[in-house]
Amino acid sequence: MDVKDMEKTISLDKDSVIGVVGVCGINGNLIARILVDHGYSVIVNDVVTHDDCRFKDALKGYGFTKEYYGILPDEFFEEIDYIVLPAALIENNSNLYQKSQEKNIKLLKVEDILNIFEPAHPVICVTGTNGKTTTTNLLKSICYRNNTPPCEHNLEGMQGNAGDIPALQSRLNGSLNVLETGTFGYKNSLTKLAGPCKPDVGIITNITPDHLDENSTFLDYARVKGELVSLLQNKTLIVNNDDPTVMSLIKELEYDGNLITFGIEHESVRKDTKQCCCGRMVEVSEIIAGVGKYSCVCGNVYKKPDYTATNINSSHNQFTLISPDNEEHVFDLKINGIHNIYNALGSIIIAHEILEMSYDDIYDAINLFTGVAGRMEKLGMVDNKEIMVDYAHNPAGITTVLKELKNLYDSVVNVITISSESGIEADMEILERAVEYADYVVPASHNAYLCSKQLIDEGKFKDKIILPEFMPEGDKEGTLGATLEQVLVGFRKALNVDADLIVCTGEAAFKFKNHLIEEINQ
Repeated sequence: MDVKDMEKTISLDKDSVIGVVGVCGINGNLIARILVDHGYSVIVNDVVTHDDCRFKDALKGYGFTKEYYGILPDEFFEEIDYIVLPAALIENNSNLYQKSQEKNIKLLKVEDILNIFEPAHPVICVTGTNGKTTTTNLLKSICYRNNTPPCEHNLEGMQGNAGDIPALQSRLNGSLNVLETGTFGYKNSLTKLAGPCKPDVGIITNITPDHLDENSTFLDYARVKGELVSLLQNKTLIVNNDDPTVMSLIKELEYDGNLITFGIEHESVRKDTKQCCCGRMVEVSEIIAGVGKYSCVCGNVYKKPDYTATNINSSHNQFTLISPDNEEHVFDLKINGIHNIYNALGSIIIAHEILEMSYDDIYDAINLFTGVAGRMEKLGMVDNKEIMVDYAHNPAGITTVLKELKNLYDSVVNVITISSESGIEADMEILERAVEYADYVVPASHNAYLCSKQLIDEGKFKDKIILPEFMPEGDKEGTLGATLEQVLVGFRKALNVDADLIVCTGEAAFKFKNHLIEEINQ
């Protein structure tokens, strides 16, 4: 939905009865709940039975005026003043759409709902390449602890990071909104996603190469993330000071608002280059992949951030926060990793600056957070080997996760279930990063297998890459890098390796983790 569509105004009488068709779908479910939350009488319908309703748990307790599952009786049209239809039924001029028009029932579209109802404020949008999900969930955990419950879409199995979900979610009951707003990197896609949410505050975690194809560059992708900067002019923006690409975007877009920066004071582990928005490649003394200290001749130079994490312990789960007034506050995390300290910093700033929480209360809330499913998630043990899955699916994510795991475990096997959204070259980079930081690598996707064979044929990494005896057929489907059969073949091969940890990385590893648990239990 384009933001300009919201300019059209529609008046909705409080005594109106609204019929929502497709209540078991994403938009129908959310719209029906928004209407009830705002005091309207709602009659719902879906072609499936109640037992087969995918998101029925989200509808519990809503007290709809009437519910019709599996059927749509004629009286439905006599009982309602407005109707909400799935977009496909409108676009295809369906019989149902035609019947509602013949009976002069007014049509409500998604843009009407977004225009009639305001979001619960403040609206906090979280974007970036890595860390969005953990930052969002950590911040929500803090909000619940603070008795300021955020709006929740409650659509089981849906991340809530696409389509109309964030905008509709923001109109549900709640004290505020914490919305993960990621995109596939197309121009104006973040504006389209986050604009209708009417954000007050934003967090940019980092920007590293992802979602690239032959028609887009890294800076094209970075500037899509920069659309949040434009949406938050004259508002509040919280950014990773240690990312040269992020900070160059702030400069390029001439951000004029309340800018708050965060960063980490820690030893660098390697030097690499990253692109500044001026087009030059900048050398970065990396703390984690793509972030650290840097200096570009265009004037984009590392400066001390407003909030700094220092005195980080060896397990990377405790640090001292130095606030803008130079006060020191010690924080302990239940999750490990320098990357998670970065994630925590953005959440702490929101809690203190926006929710006006004390540092002691923030400490208590953060200390209760145990992580997000699919992020360094432990599944069990096999022969004294810890088994873990992690959603990491791009070079920066793989680098960050494996470096942290090598800090915690002596010997690590990485099972790669990824086929990169940026093509085979990115698959090769992922493999090379995995070989650099893991002790052994087992390819468990079609592309990872092809790249592994190429490196071995070139005489490289024969002692570190362990090929399964065969790789089942199956190419990438959507963002899913591997089939279930490929994941299991790679995992079973890894079980034969002498190691302390087997970590299966990629979306497929996360999706099929229950099958991995079955393997572990056997």
